[in-house]
Amino acid sequence: MHDPSSKRRPPHALWRWALIGVAMAGSAAAFGYVGGWLAPGRLTPNSLVDALQANGGDHPGYRRNHAKGICVAGHFESSGLLAPYSSSPLFQPGNTPLVGRLAIPGGNPYAPDSSAPIRSFALRFDLPDGEQWRTGMNAMPVFPVSTPEAFYELQLASHPLPDTGKPDPERMKAFFTTHPETTAFLAWVKTAHPSASYATETYNSLNAFYLRDAGGQRHAVRWRVEPEGAIPAASGPAAGDTDYLAADLRQRLGAGPLRWKLVMTLAGPGDPVDDAASVWPDGRQEVVAGTVVIDGEQAQDSGPCRDVNYDPTVLPRGIEVSGDPLLAARSAAYAESYLRRTSEEGHLPGTESPKEAAR
Repeated sequence: MHDPSSKRRPPHALWRWALIGVAMAGSAAAFGYVGGWLAPGRLTPNSLVDALQANGGDHPGYRRNHAKGICVAGHFESSGLLAPYSSSPLFQPGNTPLVGRLAIPGGNPYAPDSSAPIRSFALRFDLPDGEQWRTGMNAMPVFPVSTPEAFYELQLASHPLPDTGKPDPERMKAFFTTHPETTAFLAWVKTAHPSASYATETYNSLNAFYLRDAGGQRHAVRWRVEPEGAIPAASGPAAGDTDYLAADLRQRLGAGPLRWKLVMTLAGPGDPVDDAASVWPDGRQEVVAGTVVIDGEQAQDSGPCRDVNYDPTVLPRGIEVSGDPLLAARSAAYAESYLRRTSEEGHLPGTESPKEAAR
């Protein structure tokens, strides 16, 4: 099992950064430009997903990143307070059903839960009129890089060496040295550690989006979900326990629903809207849009999240993409990963649960 204290030893910190970088494919698995498919010589969906697969290993039928996770379901209770900023019916007072997925980073569905200090939370809100809002969030405050190209370079630098199973520290050092935009992320990494529960984490959108109100005015925002009333585990997982997150979630849900506040942060003048590696200053206006309520869970092999592509550019009216190049990249890379895993399922041994057959 990975020793969380290793983050305090500089030689090991580099490979931890690399693993976290791989994890971020779920939040910005990234290539491309907003303009569409790319010209020859530029990055392609295949190139990036190939790099992620090379780092995570060959696991047919699974997502190429955030491969290990669990389905959750529940609803969103809107406070109505965001309605002046967005015309989406989602933010009118009332409840909206949702399907979600909690996961850890990386492409290995057998990885120990302590393998990285990041957890992810993806949600699909299903509006009555057929519209959807899909969002993928991560328990970290900032993304390491600003562009798809830099993210791809990070995947190449993070490739595990055959003899150690870890990235080359010198190659990682060279990457971070030549990418100063990683400074805020690396500062966070120094204090990060794997949590013992999905329920106690705050999850951030990282990318910025726009809300559009009924009058047509746009408002740049980032969002997060913060746990309400979640008590930290009394102790860490037992020695050798590599799958404690799902067990903890089931135990908590057995005692009642889990709740997270959905908080929208509005950008101030001059705040970078198109750069996920930049931190917005404290003190920005915030609106509590409502509460995400989770009251059920199910294994990802057969649960409702299994066939959901949590493409963050699937948005209802009243929410729009920003110019962040990582958003178009995420959409295209997610589509490529989805096509690969679903086509692989069709060729796995015949069982009621194809992913289970791949294990």
